[in-house]
Formats: sequence, C-alpha cells, structure tokens
Amino acid sequence: MNTPYVRVERSGPIARVILDRPERRNPLSLQMMRDATAAIRDLGGDPSCGVVVVTGSGPALSAGHEISEMVDRTLEQEREVFTTCVELMESVQAIRQPVIAEVQGHAVAAGCQLVATCDLAVAVDSARFGTPGVKIGLFCSTPMVAVSRNIGRKRAMQMLLTGETIDAATAVDWGLINEAVPADRLRARVDELAARIADASPLTLEIGKQAFYRQIDLPQDDAYRAMAETMATNAVTCDAQEGMSAFLEKRTPEWRGE
Repeated sequence: MNTPYVRVERSGPIARVILDRPERRNPLSLQMMRDATAAIRDLGGDPSCGVVVVTGSGPALSAGHEISEMVDRTLEQEREVFTTCVELMESVQAIRQPVIAEVQGHAVAAGCQLVATCDLAVAVDSARFGTPGVKIGLFCSTPMVAVSRNIGRKRAMQMLLTGETIDAATAVDWGLINEAVPADRLRARVDELAARIADASPLTLEIGKQAFYRQIDLPQDDAYRAMAETMATNAVTCDAQEGMSAFLEKRTPEWRGE
C-alpha cells in the first residue's frame, strides 16, 4: 500500500496512513488524495485492522490542496480536484473502523477538513488549524462542510471569513479536536485511544459508527425511531449477546464479529 505520497504502517490492530511529502507540508494533491483514499479503503476491508490513524510526516499534517494544480485549469479539471477530495473525506467515514486524526503539526484548508472529518482527533499542543482560502480568493467551501459540522456556526464563519488560524487549545474548546498534548506524548496518546477502541467488538463499532453519521442530522423524532431499530438489531447479534452474557457472568467477552 506504500506509494511516493502515502505510507501505511501496522502495529497489531492499529494502522497508520501517513501523508508523506514533508518537504511540501503534505499537500493534498490529486495523487496524494487518490493514494490516501485507496489506502483507507483497503484497510476498511481488512478484518485484522481495528483502528485507522491518519497522520503526516514532517512539520504539518497538511497545508491543504496543491495550489499549483489549480492554476490555469479548466472547470472540469477543477471539478476533478474537489470530487477527488470529497471521495477521500467520504472514505474516512464510510469504512467500518473508527478513524483518528493524529495531528503532528498545522492543518489548514483541506488539511483542516481532513481533521474535522475523522471520527476523533488528537493534536500536538503547538498545532494550528484554519480555513484560509478567503485570503487567496478561494473560499474554503468544501472544508466548511466538515468544520461546520464540528463547531458552532458563528465560530465556523469566523474561521471561514477571516482565514485566521486557531491554536490547539481553542480547537479543543470549540470541538474541532478531542485533545491537545505535548509533542512527545502524541503517538502514545493516540495509541492509548486506539487500543481502547480496538478492544470492542468490531461489528459493534461498525454498527455504531454508521449509526452515528446516519442519525446526526435527522430530526430528533426520526433519529430516535431509526436508532431504536438499530439498537434492536444490534442486540440480537452474536457479539451483543456474548457481551451482555459476559457482563452478567463477570468475565471477558470473546468477540466473533457477527
């Protein structure tokens, strides 16, 4: 799965998808996005993978799109860039495994979008986040989709309209990321989260992740009806029956993934 743009590392059930053009601050070029999408989808179909971590090499997670690919292009070529970007973001939320953004440096524009798209996000306390497209005449409309679904409207509009970055502490406060930690704790903290998640039934995680995104934008009545049915069908799975029995019997459950 390794390419000149993206590397994949495995450690037990944890897989890291590493954006790997540090000299360019990991721009989301067409090839970078295609390679990352392919890696994420491939891991999504791997039953031995329990959690996917998305991170980068070098001083930034990602500086956003490769601007050189967007100058003097036709409308169809510009559409290709953003359609490919949407495919990457959708792949993050479509795979069955939880996806954690491990943010080792700044994440701006489409890089910020990627962080907001992941199910969880942990960053170094020196990281900064922003949607600065407005400063170059290209409003961050696709990043807006993910960012505005994580933080409040006024805060999202502040980021989008000013193009100013926010620090990691503010990103935690606003709900863009879960935690900010010292650089020497980043990988260990992400691994702690990933290991805790990977202890659960993979089937239950898949059901829960899909259900979360299905209900989040529904009206409350519709969400409750949909989730009541989801919990009922979850409850009759082998893993749920095993988990409840193990709880009552005070033993460790043995997951079968069915």
